[in-house]
Amino acid sequence: MNLDGKRIIVSRTDSIGDVMLTLPICHWIKEMAPSSHLIFLGKGYTKSVVEAYQKVDQFEDWGACAESDAQTQLNWFKALNADIIIHVFPSKNLASLAKKAGISMRIGTSHRLYHLLTCTHRVNFTRKKSDLHESQLNFELLRPMGLSEIPELEEVSKATEAFQPKKETLTEPFQSLKDYVILHPKSRGSAREWPMEKYVALAKKLTESGKNVVFTGTENEGKLFRDQLPSHDKIYDSTGQLSLEQLITLIGKSQGLIACSTGPLHIAGYSGIRAVGLFSPQRPIHPGRWKALGPDVRILVCPGKSSEDADYNCLQDITVESAFDALTT
Repeated sequence: MNLDGKRIIVSRTDSIGDVMLTLPICHWIKEMAPSSHLIFLGKGYTKSVVEAYQKVDQFEDWGACAESDAQTQLNWFKALNADIIIHVFPSKNLASLAKKAGISMRIGTSHRLYHLLTCTHRVNFTRKKSDLHESQLNFELLRPMGLSEIPELEEVSKATEAFQPKKETLTEPFQSLKDYVILHPKSRGSAREWPMEKYVALAKKLTESGKNVVFTGTENEGKLFRDQLPSHDKIYDSTGQLSLEQLITLIGKSQGLIACSTGPLHIAGYSGIRAVGLFSPQRPIHPGRWKALGPDVRILVCPGKSSEDADYNCLQDITVESAFDALTT
């Protein structure tokens, strides 16, 4: 299929991590059709990571339009003048608007009943039980555009090289801070989390080895653990102080980051620094599906369910020593 000159929408209106695992399909499209115009349709809070990706030509904030009346939404959609839309994150409203806007090629999963009436191409694949990584699964939606084979994960990971964010000015002490690693304890409930006391113990162990440590998170996340942080001249609390653009810069300047499966872990992977992910082996939240992409990614997986309690968080069985080694060796 000739994609040159086409205006193509990639629609992924959810979280930062999911968006970053979608960006590799943008790389494939632009490699196949350099003269195509690629529009990424997302939520406003993901704009910084998408605009840092050199293969995307235009970002559109669906969140800014989503609360408008139906006619305003349709007019906005028509103004994008798209030839193709790929519904990576299914949305009944967006699927309907794409059809009404007259987009000639509309691609979505066959597992949404409303796509039967709104999509021209419905791709049959399953995510939940697949052995493929989330980024590879997104490639399934490119089959109607000419993709014949899902690329290996190592090949997909090379697409992170197109992530070239602008360097933002940081406030002190972060602007001049050197030799630091980042601990990101929370996930806004999107993943199982390593206990806070282990992050604190890891921070102390890192400072003993001569490293500076920066804790990151939103203001609300900081309120959950700020009072647990030890008073130490090498431990810094940045929670609530950084924009997303500044967080990306802070991560890119660091020597490494450790977190559970959350957005900053994926930013770290794309930034090329040591990105240590903490995971459960249970499906569908295992690292084979959700680990970060990048050249220096390491994974720590807990031993598995070791309690009859269905809510048992096995991440607490990951040791501080193994986390320290993963970050520093």
